[in-house]
Amino acid sequence: MFSGIIAAVGRITHLTPREVGYRLTVDAGKLDLGEVQFGDSIAHNGVCLTVVAREGNQFMVDVSPETLSCTVGLDAPGPVNLEKALRLNDVIGGHLVSGHVDGVGEVLRFDPVGDNRLLEIRAPKDIAKFIARKGSITVNGTSLTTNDVNGTDFTINLIPHTLENTTLQYLQAGSRVNLEIDLLARYCERLLSADKAD
Repeated sequence: MFSGIIAAVGRITHLTPREVGYRLTVDAGKLDLGEVQFGDSIAHNGVCLTVVAREGNQFMVDVSPETLSCTVGLDAPGPVNLEKALRLNDVIGGHLVSGHVDGVGEVLRFDPVGDNRLLEIRAPKDIAKFIARKGSITVNGTSLTTNDVNGTDFTINLIPHTLENTTLQYLQAGSRVNLEIDLLARYCERLLSADKAD
């Protein structure tokens, strides 16, 4: 589990083809790897991946074709939002995030509003029903609060701190982003649909 509070912006430096998928080499940037062990989970743009090797300030993770087919930002060198998995005594500064991407959205607007940015995203239709006004949403691993929701489109206000400390600063109209809906919405929907099936 994660909280959606990005610890560092790292960089995918190499992709090594494997028999199935790729092994990514990631420069951890300012992420503290001191206590990271093989088998630990680190979220990359909101995607939970397992550390399989470490060397200095770099670590390696394997990514499967299935993951590559339903996410963005892991198939080429470039910057990535990084967050280590939560410990039981950690403060949850954002909201509970599983690291399992529900869909890929498209940025419609990324407009300056003073020193903030208004971000508008179109979500896939099958997950749009889980996105609520003033609710939680994870965009490229970052815990954010929606301002408004209109059908499949929703808006978010990004403050300077978020822009300076995540890869969201690089977004533009047409960018594709990983979305994870709020866990509470997912379980509420399951409970309601189970009642209807009885």
